[in-house]
Amino acid sequence: MTIGFALCGSFCTYSRVFPVMERLTALYNVIPIFSDTSRTVDSRFGAAAEHLRLAEKICGQTAIVSVAGAEPIGPKKLLDALVIAPCTGNTLAKLAHGIADTPVTMATKSHLRNGRPVLIAVSTNDGLAGAAENIGRLLVRKHYYFVPFGQDDPAGKPASLVADFDSIPEALQEALNRRQIQPILI
Repeated sequence: MTIGFALCGSFCTYSRVFPVMERLTALYNVIPIFSDTSRTVDSRFGAAAEHLRLAEKICGQTAIVSVAGAEPIGPKKLLDALVIAPCTGNTLAKLAHGIADTPVTMATKSHLRNGRPVLIAVSTNDGLAGAAENIGRLLVRKHYYFVPFGQDDPAGKPASLVADFDSIPEALQEALNRRQIQPILI
């Protein structure tokens, strides 16, 4: 099986995401996909070029980094499932409204044409604010599944939600079987 592993710009979670990516490579062929932000923005959590190199090293594959590179995913049926981890509020909004203008959103749109699962690992500071509506929209759509998520800092950031990245392998197995892992809220 081949799994797409798409990274968006929630850089603070990368230290938890890359070990999961590595775990998945023991089970699947994994193709990394980078949003424009994750591919180009350096942050206090590391340089974009280093993140890209690390993902390509872990997966042993060249990352998809453009809309044009992501478009063939559907027509060529390249993926059995697509994991978006971390999935930012911006990407959630684009997916909820059918916007495909980044490598990650185009990969998703292209992949969904085959009716195959998309697993979302939310990481957004406005999950219980502006992004809540978009999470709700995707929760009821066919072929979308969520990694369990909860508030990461209820006192300091009461609207912030983050997925339990360590549960991605189990959530992915459920999604491949067309089931939502439970519980969703942690």
